Amino acid sequence: MNSEQKQIIVDRLRQRYEAVVVGESSGSGSRSPGADLDHFVDVGACRFGVCADQPERYSFSSCDLAPPLARMIDHTALKAETTEAQITELCAEAKKYCFASVCVNPCYVPLAAKLLAGSPVAVCTVIGFPLGASSSQVKALESEVAIRDGATEIDMVINVGMLKSGHHQAVENDIRAVVDAAKAASSARPGRTRIVTKVILETALLTNEEKVIASVLAQNAGADFVKTSTGFSTGGATADDISLMRRAVGPKMGIKASGGVRTKEDAELMISRGATRLGASASVAILKGNVGGSGY
Repeated sequence: MNSEQKQIIVDRLRQRYEAVVVGESSGSGSRSPGADLDHFVDVGACRFGVCADQPERYSFSSCDLAPPLARMIDHTALKAETTEAQITELCAEAKKYCFASVCVNPCYVPLAAKLLAGSPVAVCTVIGFPLGASSSQVKALESEVAIRDGATEIDMVINVGMLKSGHHQAVENDIRAVVDAAKAASSARPGRTRIVTKVILETALLTNEEKVIASVLAQNAGADFVKTSTGFSTGGATADDISLMRRAVGPKMGIKASGGVRTKEDAELMISRGATRLGASASVAILKGNVGGSGY
């Protein structure tokens, strides 16, 4: 561990619990956690144990110390043949590696919500998936049911055909129907949990002009993110599309790169172009610096 790596660890730990520990030991003359870390690393320590499982004492959880990349990944399993056992494994991995969410088909939302209860990992599901050709009323109802089942993030597919037909207002209204349904369902949840909405553009099917228009429509409709792809069409995320979408929506709106993100290098490239969330089934491989398999 070099001095820069050590300082990163020290700074992250200090931000989260140094004040509490110092407060508990005020007047005792004890050193700060930063000083303790410096001392133990200098004499040979290369790993530390912290009480990350006591958030009520330190006001943070183990996921607060997870790699920032992990907290940007939606750990995904959306294939038609995905089994209940695979969803159980997906959720266990998400908890172990502290991913931002699991992204599952609506039928598995209740199971994922049960398995992830009490953890910082969100439950994300897909709406109008993968074609986006359902009616707005059906998409809104599907969103309401998913949120009632435990989803806190909604990834909806736009009506690609309507967009390509030039019916821009209809597309914006379609997105807004889901956004409004999510807001209404959120207000009925205990604690009024905020529901995050993401809009899948299916960029592989769009011209650059259509990508810009779709991004702006999603922003106008009040969505939180624009997302590149379902992972089930003719192509997935590209760095150029992320750059284009970022220019279209500005610096504040979220952008999710999905489809074809299989390595850490892929992930870092997407982030460098403006992605703030990644959808991947190869999440564990990405974190470990390996190459994930084909698929989403």
